[in-house]
Amino acid sequence: MGTGNSVRLFHLPFSFMLPQRVAHERGYFEEAGLTVELIERERESVDVKYIPSESSLTGDHGVDLYPICKWESIKRTWEMDDGRIVAKGTFADLPYTVFVRSDSDIEEPADIAGVPVAVNRRTGQEYTAMRALEEYMTPEEVTLKGFGMPTDRLRALRDGEVEAAILLDPQSTLAEHMGFREVLSFDNHMGIVGGDGIDEHVLDAFMAAYDRAAMEINANPENYREEYLDMLEKDSRVAPDLFEDVDMEAVRADLSVPRYEVPERADRTELDGHLEWMKERKLVDESADIDRIVASH
Repeated sequence: MGTGNSVRLFHLPFSFMLPQRVAHERGYFEEAGLTVELIERERESVDVKYIPSESSLTGDHGVDLYPICKWESIKRTWEMDDGRIVAKGTFADLPYTVFVRSDSDIEEPADIAGVPVAVNRRTGQEYTAMRALEEYMTPEEVTLKGFGMPTDRLRALRDGEVEAAILLDPQSTLAEHMGFREVLSFDNHMGIVGGDGIDEHVLDAFMAAYDRAAMEINANPENYREEYLDMLEKDSRVAPDLFEDVDMEAVRADLSVPRYEVPERADRTELDGHLEWMKERKLVDESADIDRIVASH
């Protein structure tokens, strides 16, 4: 674990986390008084998801801060004692989108009732999708099927293994160029979890550097197009079959760097409401206590 102003920061190489990488590469964390080591996994080594389900990031991997889906942050901190939630937000104007094939009978969100939808289990998609789909159907009618990484979901949809799949840009734009049709979109909600060594001073410095990076990207989005497209380029190397009939120059031309937002301090009352929703659906133990989940500062 980090000591003092030294922080081991886990990085998700998704489009909505670009400011974190920019803050590290441009030295904004250092200028805010933090010595940050960015902990990453190579795309080629990830089969299902970047954050391991079986081990604790703060305990087993010595991570001090990590971003994760808001609802998964509740589940992970309670069940694995993997830190405490310190911040939350949407992070970027990048919604999740439900896609179907062009010839699908599904025309509107209500048509998805009882239809398996490809998601990545124990990530933001699973719980965020449940919340979004419940606006159009009963909780019992929400049917999700685990298919791992975005490339796995795209392949499952292409090959007819599922009728619908959830994606996030830049893979959403790729899906459009593969001929898939959008049915529903909804916000992506994230959280940031901190270990025992994350005090108020460290969190303030992290937020300030993140804010600086987000504002820099928002002011000069075209300067960051290549970094924004990095994950799509990595996907093309691990799943070349998905890109064979796609005009990648057209995909790249259609993609715009989104506007980024700065995470906010965790809201205990709001998160307690989400915890109750999870308890009602038996997604987390009935004894889960918000005081063990959200940081006190």
